[in-house]
Amino acid sequence: MKFFLLFSLIGFCCAQYDPQTQYGRTSIVQLFEWRWADIAKECERYLAPKGFGGVQVSPPSENIVIYRPPRPWWERYQPISYKICTRSGNEDEFRDMVTRCNNVGVRIYVDAVINHMCAASGGAGTNSTCGSYFNAHNREFPAVPYSAWDFNDSKCDRDVYDYKNANEARTRLLSGFLYLALEKDYVRGKVADYMNRLIDVGVAGFRLDAAEYMWPADIKTILDKLHNLNTQWFSAGSRPYIYQEVNNLGNETMNLRSGIVAEYKYGAILCTVIRKWDGQKMANLKNWGEDWGFMPSDRALVFVDNHETQRGHGVEGACILSFWDARMYKMAVGFMLAHPYGFTRVMSSYRWTRNFQNGKDVNDWIGPPNNNGVIKEVTINPDKTCGNDWVCEHRWRQIRNMVTFRNIVNGQPFSNWWDNGSNQVAFGRGNKGFIVFNNDDWSLSTTLQTGLPAGTYCDVISGDKIDGNCTGIKVYVDSDGKAQFSISNSAEDPFIAIHAESKL
Repeated sequence: MKFFLLFSLIGFCCAQYDPQTQYGRTSIVQLFEWRWADIAKECERYLAPKGFGGVQVSPPSENIVIYRPPRPWWERYQPISYKICTRSGNEDEFRDMVTRCNNVGVRIYVDAVINHMCAASGGAGTNSTCGSYFNAHNREFPAVPYSAWDFNDSKCDRDVYDYKNANEARTRLLSGFLYLALEKDYVRGKVADYMNRLIDVGVAGFRLDAAEYMWPADIKTILDKLHNLNTQWFSAGSRPYIYQEVNNLGNETMNLRSGIVAEYKYGAILCTVIRKWDGQKMANLKNWGEDWGFMPSDRALVFVDNHETQRGHGVEGACILSFWDARMYKMAVGFMLAHPYGFTRVMSSYRWTRNFQNGKDVNDWIGPPNNNGVIKEVTINPDKTCGNDWVCEHRWRQIRNMVTFRNIVNGQPFSNWWDNGSNQVAFGRGNKGFIVFNNDDWSLSTTLQTGLPAGTYCDVISGDKIDGNCTGIKVYVDSDGKAQFSISNSAEDPFIAIHAESKL
């Protein structure tokens, strides 16, 4: 019995760190502000065939409608109720999306806003995505229902100034939002009811928005109330994957150091290396991971950018790469997907009019492509890219092929590191994959030990292996596992990647 209890506890501990992706799928994608109908289609036509493990979706709970500025992205982070009713679609469409994605092995992770409701300045009325009445001034949200008793009034008159002070950040107001009294059983129950409804529908987990502003004990109590995952798609006893937003860039330096954390520092520090800021160079990445101050690998969800950082939102002064910096961005995402550290999430964006001033985009409020507030369909062009101002980085050949690379090398050791002391580096993943970068201002030409079996391989960055043929660069590995690599400093994509399944 003692051994049974011990192994049960070990199993429970490990379960909370399991992203619940289908076996062999190791990355998820954030389809920011997509409609549920478009996500369902993308799961079936692209994500499942290309080996993506899941999708992080925008908050599905009813939110306030903001007209000044017109329909910004951040209105999704100001809930009015827990009805599944937003500009992405209604509850029926949400359920259909979850079912269709799960049926092809692509999991859904919900961006959950549970720390607060809308801002105190939100007024009163029915200007919400489902028409529910609310009165922010009186703290009345009858569609939940919440009343003034359910909010933490100690946070309503003072804003947060010292984000390094955990007590102040968790006991004062953030950006005018009405903080819920998460220490109260009733409020915890309402939050858990909302999350459990989504679990029962079939979602695999949650991103906890604003986790650093909630007391860890309150989070734990809520998570303890959650159901196991739906056994239609998950094994009995499976627990939801929970990753917590801990924005530790700029002034926000708190880290929960418990559970799984969305590591904001990861992309920002990798950016300084790729941009070669402050004397950084890629040769320094040999010990990339926990030695750089990150969470343990099994407790970190990592990304190069997300919906906030790519706009400079809340990360003023930090180094950020996004689709606007395509050449460097693809290198950074390629490195992330090749390296074994963390659980990886790639970004899929939409375009907006860019106007950076003092490290912040003054147009950071712009919402998704729309017609009079109605989100535009994600159309697919003949070359498989997206139209209607959807960027769809996850469909870029270099990124989706590196998602495949990560799947193939999963579980293989980090090996055969090489660098030139500057910004030319290479490394392998056991005998399954090898990648080479040239981020210097001069060309690379050298012979390297790949660890791969002899043969001819197709570089999955410059092309694809199709019906046994290669549309890109061919790499010849000799009987000793060595290969010659040449990468011009002016190459559009200054890196090469080969893996076991790209062998011709």
